[in-house]
Amino acid sequence: MKKSYRVKSEKDFQTVFNKGDSVANRAFVVYKLIRPENKHFRVGISVGKKVGHTAVVRNRLKRYIRATLTEVKDEVNVKADFLVITRPYARKFTMAEVKKNLIHAMTLAKLINQDSEENEGI
Repeated sequence: MKKSYRVKSEKDFQTVFNKGDSVANRAFVVYKLIRPENKHFRVGISVGKKVGHTAVVRNRLKRYIRATLTEVKDEVNVKADFLVITRPYARKFTMAEVKKNLIHAMTLAKLINQDSEENEGI
């Protein structure tokens, strides 16, 4: 995923966090803010030390999240900035579990349409 698809600055992170709507499942919290001026969606990923005490665990989860977003990027609302915050429940997830749970959370946040949920077999 290109860096232009990422929420990078602390200011942008805080704007989405404070002004956006949030939804959650057991593994992820998704904060969403619709910005009509966007050409494509932007995402910020947060995996805290409560999730994994080592950088290896946290970085693996971030890679899984980015890979999932790359797979579904054509179905994601292009006008959205959103944050994906990982909960400790996701600590030992495989790639398939991350994908299933992240797509579920994004569907709840209305970032992905309902048709893609049926295609994933959730």
